[in-house]
Amino acid sequence: MGRAPRGRGPLELAPRFRQDVLEGLARPQKALPPKYFYDAAGSRLFERICRLAEYYPTRVELSITRRHLADMARFAGKGCALLEYGSGESLKTRLLIRALRPSAYIPVDISADALHAATARLAREFSWLDVRPVVGDFSRPIELPAFPGRARRVVYFPGSTIGNLTPDEAHAFLKMTRGQVGRQGAMVIGVDLKKDANVLHAAYNDGKGVTAAFNLNVLARINSELGGDFDLRKFAHYALYNPLAGRIEMHLVAREAHAVNIGQHRFFFERGESIHTENSYKYTVREFAALAERAGFRAVKLWQDSRALFSVHGLEAA
Repeated sequence: MGRAPRGRGPLELAPRFRQDVLEGLARPQKALPPKYFYDAAGSRLFERICRLAEYYPTRVELSITRRHLADMARFAGKGCALLEYGSGESLKTRLLIRALRPSAYIPVDISADALHAATARLAREFSWLDVRPVVGDFSRPIELPAFPGRARRVVYFPGSTIGNLTPDEAHAFLKMTRGQVGRQGAMVIGVDLKKDANVLHAAYNDGKGVTAAFNLNVLARINSELGGDFDLRKFAHYALYNPLAGRIEMHLVAREAHAVNIGQHRFFFERGESIHTENSYKYTVREFAALAERAGFRAVKLWQDSRALFSVHGLEAA
């Protein structure tokens, strides 16, 4: 049976949400952290994005996982303690759990709704699995449940979520993870690769407008949870690839000059002014291996598709 959730709950995260929003909107380049996309509505929209024809990362990573699952299981080691950040819908995770039969599974997600739904599905499918869910923000220190016994510790971080972090933040996260897994530990991580800018543009500007709805939903969340009065009709989704920085940038652009209130705070927008809501950094295989090695890992395994759209790396503690 699964154990009760541990870690910070939604009420504990709310003050941080308000602080991050107020500080972000007060900057010269207004910005909101992408982690706040994932309330219940945002998580459902992201699951729809993952099924879009234009959005290749989920589909390609799933194909890589299915093709190389046996090798991934040998690398991670059967019976390991598996820790996953950003567990979400857990499609790829179920494949890995079936192959690994881990001694424990510790999923961490900022969205309590998404985490509890995923945990319930896993409990139904794997009645033998010791699940220890944690509601928390992996970009900050989290109190994790104790790892069982002396099992090898392995972190699973699929979906190229590492791309939402700046290179400095990614280095800090990998270094933190290296400390969590210990001297004998490892990591299996999905990384989106640099490629034709047209492919990237289509992935973040889908024809059905699902990504636009996902982007705008963060404003709806501010309205419902923080007492904001954003008029979503006055903002437009905008995503572009910045080749010099090697990243996709997502913005919400004001269609007209207006003011927005959040409680007692007022923010003014000029026409064309944007809120920077997300970065998604892309790497070459060599760039990411070097980043991991600076954080205390050794790049041991590489699994990727034939078109080199996406990669999954097997890292071991150096």
